[in-house]
Amino acid sequence: MLEHGGQTRAAAARYGIALEDWLDLSTGINPIAFEPPPIPPDAWAHLPQEQDGLMEAAAAYYGTPDVLPVAGSQAALQLLPRLRDRCRAGVLHPGYTEHGHAWRSTGHEVVQLPAEEIAGAVDSLEVLVLMQPNNPTGTLFSAADLHEWHARLTARGGWLVVDEAFIEASTQASCVQPQMPPGLIVLRSLGKFFGLAGARIGFVLAHTELLARMHAVLGPWSVAGPSRFVAQAALRDRAWQAAARKRLMQDGVRLAQLLCEAGLPPAGGCGLFQWAPTKQAAAVHRQLAQRGILTRYFAQPHSLRFGLPGSEADWGRLRAALGEIL
Repeated sequence: MLEHGGQTRAAAARYGIALEDWLDLSTGINPIAFEPPPIPPDAWAHLPQEQDGLMEAAAAYYGTPDVLPVAGSQAALQLLPRLRDRCRAGVLHPGYTEHGHAWRSTGHEVVQLPAEEIAGAVDSLEVLVLMQPNNPTGTLFSAADLHEWHARLTARGGWLVVDEAFIEASTQASCVQPQMPPGLIVLRSLGKFFGLAGARIGFVLAHTELLARMHAVLGPWSVAGPSRFVAQAALRDRAWQAAARKRLMQDGVRLAQLLCEAGLPPAGGCGLFQWAPTKQAAAVHRQLAQRGILTRYFAQPHSLRFGLPGSEADWGRLRAALGEIL
């Protein structure tokens, strides 16, 4: 199991601080989550129904009917390597480590690629896996580069896989097309932007032939009925989405400014997190944890990822702690 953010129970045990006293900035999840309506009893009592309106809601939200609901984008990224014969997969580095782990553990050759080396490596790959924006660096790739890399890969029957888990705050950078072409696979999640990580629901957007293969492997009822209900409500609430995007972009700028003032200038980020490389990352992570503030520490390269505080009290707490430490 790879290390991830959000491990507040482990942190509480390690540092001897009560669970309810933690400020968790380690995940990049929207701290002001979508609040769904009450879940109807039928969602619990009956098997999930594919004709419940979720597909229509997802098609309207993402702008394409070529969608497949899955139990979080994690389920999709673990399945995709099983749908190809052994191949050479390039995975953006640094980036979300579950992608490389999934391809490597199923027997594929995995090449870790810094962003600046991708263009020169594409022709040696069968699969290229990117995050847009990247987690944790916040890197965004241009539409022209993505289009070119997709064309070069599909000319040889390859895939471009784009994980857009953090893109909801700035969807204009999305790779989704009204009719998804062969070889382009986009992963979306309701966990980050909507703050619904516990619902474990996401979507694969890809050519209909690949979606049919994935659906056949996953089988029926891969997403629970309550999660389908919650997702449909979130996807249809355009007023909440617009307000959340505006607030997240403002708060992302605010967090970057706070970190700059504290002596931890971010080198990248998005509306949901900021990424601060520093040789003192381990020490700052530990000292913040000793004050009940959990961040995401990365050893390669030495850096910290900060999610957004959710209240003025939380903003003040982070500012004060950084002031004490730095």
